[in-house]
Amino acid sequence: MEQLGFDGMPRRLYSCTPTRLTTWLDCPRRYRMSYLDRPVPPKGPPWAHNSLGASVHNALAGWWRLPLPRRTVAAAGALLDQGWITEGYASDAQSARYRAWARQMVETYVAGLDPADEPAGVERTVATRTDAIAVSGRIDRLDARPGADGGTELVVVDYKTGRHVLTVDDARSSLALALYAIAAARVLRRDCRRVELHHLPTGLVFGWEHTGDSLARHLRRAEEVAAECAEADERMRAQLPPEKYDEVFPPRPSLACGWCDYQRHCQEGQAAAVARRPWEGLAELA
Repeated sequence: MEQLGFDGMPRRLYSCTPTRLTTWLDCPRRYRMSYLDRPVPPKGPPWAHNSLGASVHNALAGWWRLPLPRRTVAAAGALLDQGWITEGYASDAQSARYRAWARQMVETYVAGLDPADEPAGVERTVATRTDAIAVSGRIDRLDARPGADGGTELVVVDYKTGRHVLTVDDARSSLALALYAIAAARVLRRDCRRVELHHLPTGLVFGWEHTGDSLARHLRRAEEVAAECAEADERMRAQLPPEKYDEVFPPRPSLACGWCDYQRHCQEGQAAAVARRPWEGLAELA
């Protein structure tokens, strides 16, 4: 059925990323501040765990882009050192300790890879659309592995470097990974049902094999969330009075508010959780 906008005209596709959709689910107020407020409210200081994660992701992506003879364990460590991001740490000494830890983590991970096993994509942007949404995102790594029918199947690989203890359910329930799998299959015209979280601090892999039905459920969920976002966006564009903001973009306070970039602008968030220091999200050093 054709979706209609407020003026009776067909509603245009809602363009989004998985991050935009999950931000809405986490907290509509944070969604407004992140994507709609102009000017964007000033964020808090950078997070050290984000700096570490970006440093590791960049090193692994750079490693795969090296010529095959140069894809050594030492080269991966060197890329980590060269691209180390120092923002968010309590001190230069703390930054140096985590750089050494991250280098060892990257080298250990790379030692278990086959340098000649070329991925189908590294930091690959994929996109797809339905009658309701146009969604795009960037995949850390897209593997091509032997399939049951003798051909190859695509596998979505997402690197994780945080201290959060993962489970298989994290891979199964991830809206982002499911949307990446759908988009990758459509863009590259190959089956893509398996998604994996590679937790580098522990060396563990948490994977899930989707079915066509489970991917379809995730896609329907994405469309439902996007419809909510689109309606809220329309009201904001229609000059929603500031006193009505919380009716459309209500806060969802929780202990997670301590990690929010916009906590300083949110009384409910300040009441719900103590503000975290920029380095508190770092994984424990081995």
